[in-house]
Amino acid sequence: MGIPFRVVPPDDSAECGICSGENPAQFAARMAFQKARNVAQKVGRGLILGCDTVVECKGQLVGKPRDMDHAREILHLLRGTEHRVFTGVCLWDYPDCSPDIRVACTRLMMDFIPDDAIEEYLRTGLWEGKAGAFGYQDRLGWLKILEGSESNVVGLPLELLQEMLAAVEETGKQRSPGAPDN
Repeated sequence: MGIPFRVVPPDDSAECGICSGENPAQFAARMAFQKARNVAQKVGRGLILGCDTVVECKGQLVGKPRDMDHAREILHLLRGTEHRVFTGVCLWDYPDCSPDIRVACTRLMMDFIPDDAIEEYLRTGLWEGKAGAFGYQDRLGWLKILEGSESNVVGLPLELLQEMLAAVEETGKQRSPGAPDN
């Protein structure tokens, strides 16, 4: 996209656990906003992007694995099933505008992976820090996109982000120089 940026990680407290009662889209949106709000408080001004990705399978929300045993449990849940990846995206021209929060959803099918292949994958460490304990970008061949954005599965839905950036640009054009901010 060619946009200069600076990475400002949110505090760990902005990465709270999964709360009951939220559907995957609500959860991803809330987490993206929490991360963006946390960074906004740190930087004070700027165009801030906060994202969070969660996997939903069989009605269960699946985040990042805590450890190898948890990753194994997640992969056993996902193998041979269709599941969905949700990424909440919060783009915020802070403090001038309200945050724009949207969610992308991609449907995937994971092949049935034998136990020995799961164990081999776990030993690579590639599962660490990834929602659903897998990285589509690792090109393992077990995952097929049924519907939606490939970049969403990697954690940043570029098509959605382009739409959001265009909206921010349009908002900026509508404000005349010297006009009060919203």
